[in-house]
Amino acid sequence: MLRIALPILALAFATLAAPAVGAGSAGVPRHGLALYGDLKYEPGFTHYDYADPEAPKGGSLSLSAEGTFDNLNPFILKGVAAAGASELFESLLESSADEPDSAYGLIAESVTLAPDRTSVAFTLRAEARWHDGSPITAEDVVFSLDTLKTKGHPSFRILYADVTGAEALSEREVVFRLRASENRKLPFLVATMPVISRAYYSANEFDRTTLKPPLGSGPYRVDKVDPGRAISYRRDPAYWGAHLPIKAGRHNFDVIRYDYYRDRTVMVEALKAGAYEYHEEFTSKTWSTAYDIAAVEQGWMVKEVLPDNTPSGVQAFFINTRRAKFQDPRVRLALSYAFDFEWTNKNIFYGLYDRMASYFENSELAARGLPTAAELALLEPYRDELPEAVFAEAFEPPRADGGIRGNLRRARRLLNEAGWVVRDGALVQSESGEPFSIEFLYFMRTFERVIGPYVRNLERLGIETTMRLVDVPQYQRRLEEFDFDLTTQRYVQFLSPSSELRDYFGSAYADQIGSRNLAGIGDPVVDALIETVLAAPDRERMTTAVRALDRVLLWGHYMVPQWYKGEHHLIYWNKFGRPASQPKYAIGLDTWWVDRRKHADLTTYRKSLD
Repeated sequence: MLRIALPILALAFATLAAPAVGAGSAGVPRHGLALYGDLKYEPGFTHYDYADPEAPKGGSLSLSAEGTFDNLNPFILKGVAAAGASELFESLLESSADEPDSAYGLIAESVTLAPDRTSVAFTLRAEARWHDGSPITAEDVVFSLDTLKTKGHPSFRILYADVTGAEALSEREVVFRLRASENRKLPFLVATMPVISRAYYSANEFDRTTLKPPLGSGPYRVDKVDPGRAISYRRDPAYWGAHLPIKAGRHNFDVIRYDYYRDRTVMVEALKAGAYEYHEEFTSKTWSTAYDIAAVEQGWMVKEVLPDNTPSGVQAFFINTRRAKFQDPRVRLALSYAFDFEWTNKNIFYGLYDRMASYFENSELAARGLPTAAELALLEPYRDELPEAVFAEAFEPPRADGGIRGNLRRARRLLNEAGWVVRDGALVQSESGEPFSIEFLYFMRTFERVIGPYVRNLERLGIETTMRLVDVPQYQRRLEEFDFDLTTQRYVQFLSPSSELRDYFGSAYADQIGSRNLAGIGDPVVDALIETVLAAPDRERMTTAVRALDRVLLWGHYMVPQWYKGEHHLIYWNKFGRPASQPKYAIGLDTWWVDRRKHADLTTYRKSLD
């Protein structure tokens, strides 16, 4: 599944001799930011709890990616960025993987949040360096904000819309001016902004696709590039931040390589043949049937399930409401009634999934049952603008436990109420006679087994359907331009949602090219609730506001809910060692290492097969 997501940066952490910025500590230089409450890690710690400081360095990790790539700049709209490219860059602060709402210093050694939250200042580390040995300066940070907002992916303009500017106070001091002090996470957004080199991008165009390795500052550098087919990264032995406590036990592989495959079936066979070594499996049929092989039975390959404590977010057939035929919510609900999740889960997914029933699935943020009194207090001012069901019913996706026929009858009634009738076997608009047609846009052949049965149900309603398979670059371009009827997409939500909600669901971005508001949602109530989420002063009220927002989105029927699972399904060759504990909010692959004994035994085993 191609995921449109914010750039995820591999950041680092350092321990300083001051407490975190939290309640009551604004206006004083501190070593980190805590959105709600206190930081877990106090000054003086030596490593994260989920990392082993004695982990050996060396060896390689080989991974896979789907599709192709033509760009090493992950921060622009153009092109398809190579897997791992964002790991070349660092940021001022980094979030740990076992806390939901904390960030610590990386490039910055301290952070000062103004008491009124209208500015946040950072002091940079004197030792912070680019890969060419030049210092990372406050001017680089100012340049990064200006460049990302003016030339970067549209998501950056959305994220930093309330940042009025940044100013270098000295070579190592920078301050950000914040327009919206009620957006509590805004300081975090600038703190985790990717920092790029002013000198490098003064000599190299930022907003053009390129396969030239960019100048970064992270633990790895680009090693080799085979355009569109493979890319590898080599650990930098002179990495400036290797001494930081947060680096103890992390970034242990000398080389990380991604091989690209255009087909998931070929990808899986390559894994079993040893072409690469680690894979997270997202296809239930493959997980259930493809790995019943001797290598797994004998322990040379490991098939493992790990808990996923992060929000699964939303995965669905998103409906493009910019198109007239989808603007009536009764039509959109009818499309939900035509999708038979129960049959799909039993016959295609081997019963491995649960039904998605929230935009914030697999988390405490998901709306469940009837609204609480606190949720109703937020929703009541908008009662005249919302369906009564928002207040009086618990949202549940249509179920087809007894077969799909009853659901299709309900779908027909909804379509009739919305002005669509069947004539000569075709569903048409009652007045104009215009036929109802749907094109499904997708890029993975494996998804045809899901779309196919859904298409047959829609055709029973008289809807003319087309399945349009395109390559990854065309798929990405058509989504950016909103050139689709229905498409599958997954948005992984954050533990503490922020300005990305405007991008996903906000009216201001419904028609902005490159926006992730795929459904074209333009609802003032949604806009107002998003701002309530952003302004929440504590986690309890933030959670209440997100649940209220979730209810309004769900009853808008902007998508056909699909499925989720709160687990990671991993399959990998048994050459790795790893710490005793997994971080709560990640797999923690950056803390794994090559176990030399296991690697030697595995090498002997593979040679015996030749």
